[in-house]
Amino acid sequence: MAKTYYLFISHAWDYSEHYDKIKEWLNEDSISWKDYSVPVTNQIDADTKKELKEKLTSKISLSSAIIVISGMYAAYSDWIDYEIDEAIRLGKVIIGVKPWGQERVPTKIQDNATEMVGWNKKSVIDAIKKYA
Repeated sequence: MAKTYYLFISHAWDYSEHYDKIKEWLNEDSISWKDYSVPVTNQIDADTKKELKEKLTSKISLSSAIIVISGMYAAYSDWIDYEIDEAIRLGKVIIGVKPWGQERVPTKIQDNATEMVGWNKKSVIDAIKKYA
């Protein structure tokens, strides 16, 4: 039986096309995976910031790997920062993905990623299969 990968894709909603592309790659490859991410189309219902953090932590804890889309905008996102901190605290694998054409990535992602990969399907899927 094929292994199922439990993934949380950390991304900025303003750049949802990056999240959508990674999902497309995973679905094209026919690997079995479960998405614990929080896309703009399926937001968490929370009344307080504390409740939202608890629900994010729950989703991260269920994941075998966290994929962080590492655009420079991630350096300015409190939520991506929180997701990375929780992944570290929970001992999760962090796979950083550099968006196409980007030279630099935020230091926090670079320093904490188990592996940084380029913006291509094979690199992302190989890292998931290796670490998740």
